[in-house]
Parts: sequence; structure tokens; C-alpha cells
Amino acid sequence: MRTYLASLAMGAALVGAAIMGTGQPVKAQDGPLRIEITDGVIEPLPYAVPDFVPETPAAAELAREISRVIAADLSGTGLFREIPASAHISKISNFDSPVSYADWKAINAQALITGGLSVNGNRLTVRFRGHDVFAEKELGSGLQFAGTTDGWRRMAHKVADVIYNRITGESGYFDSRVVFVSESGPKNDRRKRLAIMDYDGANVQYLTNSASIVLAPRFSPTGDRVLYTSYESGFPQIHVLDVGSVQRRVLSSDNGIMSFAPRFAPDGRTVVYSQAQGGNTDIYTLDINSGARQRLTSAPSIETAPSYSPDGSQIVFESDRSGAPQLYVMPASGGEARRISFGAGRYGTPVWSPRGDLIAFTKQNKGRFHIGVMRTDGSEERLLTASFLDEGPTWSPNGRVIMFTRETQGENGRALLYSVDITGRNLKPVRTPDGASDPAWSPLQN
Repeated sequence: MRTYLASLAMGAALVGAAIMGTGQPVKAQDGPLRIEITDGVIEPLPYAVPDFVPETPAAAELAREISRVIAADLSGTGLFREIPASAHISKISNFDSPVSYADWKAINAQALITGGLSVNGNRLTVRFRGHDVFAEKELGSGLQFAGTTDGWRRMAHKVADVIYNRITGESGYFDSRVVFVSESGPKNDRRKRLAIMDYDGANVQYLTNSASIVLAPRFSPTGDRVLYTSYESGFPQIHVLDVGSVQRRVLSSDNGIMSFAPRFAPDGRTVVYSQAQGGNTDIYTLDINSGARQRLTSAPSIETAPSYSPDGSQIVFESDRSGAPQLYVMPASGGEARRISFGAGRYGTPVWSPRGDLIAFTKQNKGRFHIGVMRTDGSEERLLTASFLDEGPTWSPNGRVIMFTRETQGENGRALLYSVDITGRNLKPVRTPDGASDPAWSPLQN
């Protein structure tokens, strides 16, 4: 198994739209247009996003770019289908003018997004509205976001998040980032460095150089820090990096002791991780401020890949105490663990959903790798993918999409990032400049 967690240890949905038989979206009683999140999709909801109206001369280019990013966000979920501009009857030339709903009904647009954009110097203001076309009413009141022209993509993502929320009733995930390991060079001389990007692969920035191997970055609950494992000293140690300043420091500095697989607790002050010592691998916690450590497991087996529940009360982890890697849940303070995985094959890299309802995992069975999800008691296991090598799931902030690493035989061992919704639909690659692995999704940005 390629996953660094297993190799180190052994060495020491989205969603669906509930669509009625008529093809019309289910609507809440006395409420606006609404996609209800269930288990399947029959037909994506058709919508239109005319180019936003430039309200100052300098806004013309950004007006189109912002509307295109909004459309890419919504259509990328698999829940929405954009009606192309060539089919539009009405043209939006003034953001404040009344909408001709009949023209949008005629092309079967069920949702309409309109906006206006102004640029003064480097200041950017975006006004926008969502419309329920068939009810001929706005989806809530209009809003505006203001910022700098450099942050125009982020504004587009924020608009898409609002529209997504007003139609689905759930929070969006577009205004978020992903930290990952960028991989370059031939397979026998692979160079790895930490990188960060927007959730859709844009705005890639590198956080470390390729002088040493780095593995498994993990965001803090506030998204301002990243934990990762580094081989800079010659053996694995846990580092913490400030995303804004790119300043970093070592958290585990015991010479000769391997520390790896770190994750933040929901409070952001505690780190849970694996430590290999004396031929045994156990799970520990570390208080970042005081340096105090606590050992949570002491079984004569390999315990690794810990992940907290959203409320911080429990930890799910991987252990081979039953003879093969399986998933277990224990109290956050340690104590008796209960096994939750019982299917055929080997289970690893569990990650608790931010919604608290599911645990994602990697599964290896009959020569294939899978990304799957199960309830927190181990019931209702579902495999979402199958490939030569799929591993290392990470959750979107709203718990509806999973990103992971995929390696195929045809890519000469090159690792790439993919995403899939929690029903197993909408599997697609995530663009990156080079090979990429070990993604970790941030919370929504403030």
C-alpha cells in the first residue's frame, strides 16, 4: 500500500437532488426553489448565469470571468446544468432592472443568477441575486461582496456558495483551499514539496522546497496552520507551518523516534499522531502550547491514522490488532476501542466527516483499492471508487465531497488528485501543475 501511514507503521456524497417524476425540483412548502439533498440524482437543475453587468468601464473583463467561475463551481457539483448563453432570450444589461421571467421560463431555466460589478482602482464590488424563475421571485435578498481585484476568484466562489446554499439548504464548499504534496521528477527520484491551492486547482502556491520528503499535510480547524510529516532530519518528524508567513517549527523533536500521521483536534490546541518506538506504534496526543504528551494506546500492534470526531469526543484510527488493518473508534482520552469495520479486505486512513455522520476510508480488497464511507458505527458501508490505487480521502467543508489520491498504471506511477461525491457520482480529476498526492481540504475561509 502506497500510503505513507501504512509504510511507516509497518516499517517500525456528494449529494443528489430529489427530483419528482415530472422533472421539476422538489420545493419546500411555501418556500423558494430548493434541491433537497438525498441519495440519488435523476436530473441536474437547469440554471442560467448571464455575464455579470460591468457597472464601471474597468469592470468589463472581470465581470465575465467572475460569472464563468460561478458557473464552473455550480456545474462542477453535478447538481446543476448551465443553459448556455447562446440559448438565452433575454440579455441582462442593467442589474437593477426587473427580470423578464417569461423569457427564462421559455428556455426552461429554473434558477437564474444575475450580478453587477464595479471596479474603482483596485477595489472590487460584486452585487448579485438568485432567482426562482418559475415562482418569479428572488431566492432571498440580494447581497454584495467587496474586496480587491486580486481576490476576484475568491469573490466568485463566495457568490457560488451563497447560491448553492439557497438552493440546496446546505453550506457550500467553493471558498476553500486544499493543501497537498506536489510531486515532480521521475519515479526513482521523486521530489515532493507542500503546495496549497484553491479547491478547484487554481492559485497554486508552494510552501516548502523539495530538499526533503514531506507527507500528509493537515489543516488546523481555522485553516491558518498546517501539520505535516517531514524527513528533513533523516527520520519522520511532525512540523507545523503558518500558512500566511510560511514560518514552520518542529513539534516532535525526539531524536530517533519516528512521529507521523498528525491531525489537529477540533480545539486547534491539541495534535493527535502516531509514534513508533521500540518496534511498537501507538497513538499519542500533544498539547502544542505546553508540549505535554499523552499516550492513548498501548496494544502490541500498529495503531495509526487517527482522526477526531467533529465534537472532539472520539477518535477513529487504523489498527492491525485483529490480524489485518481495520478501523476502530475510542474515546478522545484513550481507553477501550471498538472495531467498526468488518468487511473483506484491509481498511486504513479513516477520516471523520465534518458533519459527524460518516467516516471515509481507504480499502484494499482483491487487488483493487477503493475510497469508501460508512456510518460511525460501521453500518451502511459504501464503496465510492475502484482503481489500481485510490487512497487518502479528505472531506469538503460541508461533508458532501471527498478528494483523494489516485495512481494509475498508465501514468508511470504518477499520482493525481480526484474528487467524488458521497453517492459515488461525479468522479472527476482535480487539475494540478504536476503530480499530486495527500490532499487535505481546508474549512471555509473567513
